[in-house]
Amino acid sequence: MNKRKQVTLIRGDITNLAVDAIVNSANKSLLGGGGLDYVIHKKAGMLMKQACIELNKQKGGCPTGQAEVTIAGDLPAQYIIHAVGPRWLDGQHNEADLLCSAYSNALSKADEMKVQTIAFPSISTGVYGFPKQLAGEIAIGTVLSTLPHYSFVGHVLFVVQDSENYQIYQDILSKLVDENLVINIEEI
Repeated sequence: MNKRKQVTLIRGDITNLAVDAIVNSANKSLLGGGGLDYVIHKKAGMLMKQACIELNKQKGGCPTGQAEVTIAGDLPAQYIIHAVGPRWLDGQHNEADLLCSAYSNALSKADEMKVQTIAFPSISTGVYGFPKQLAGEIAIGTVLSTLPHYSFVGHVLFVVQDSENYQIYQDILSKLVDENLVINIEEI
């Protein structure tokens, strides 16, 4: 008998969570950028930064829609999964598919690493300008449609900082009914 999967919405700071993996809304270089990417790089410290430098040297970074895994350095998580979301241009440049791929590839990497708990930010909605409502629908839709297929990942946390994203995610999640899924909505 399959154990029910769990999804939790939290309004708070993803870098403070003691989960198996947190997802970084990274840029292609993996060397740090603005917004959450900057915060994660700053708080994770030199060990994580060195791992990103090595990935950049070996692979030339990470393409949009893909994900790479590093240690979490000084953060309470074990791993950081650097998912590269798309910049919003006009919705005509495959942005939705690339965002969907960023989430699904992050989950796939997590399952490969035998991660049981993973925390996602709202990828691409900050400096990359992705419309928040559409991004929330893609994030939740992608995670919920693929989550049953993973052996290890059992608990996904959506962690947002701003009230607009929190309301969007809360509205989407509160309408869902799934007997194989436990949905929690909280604020920390």
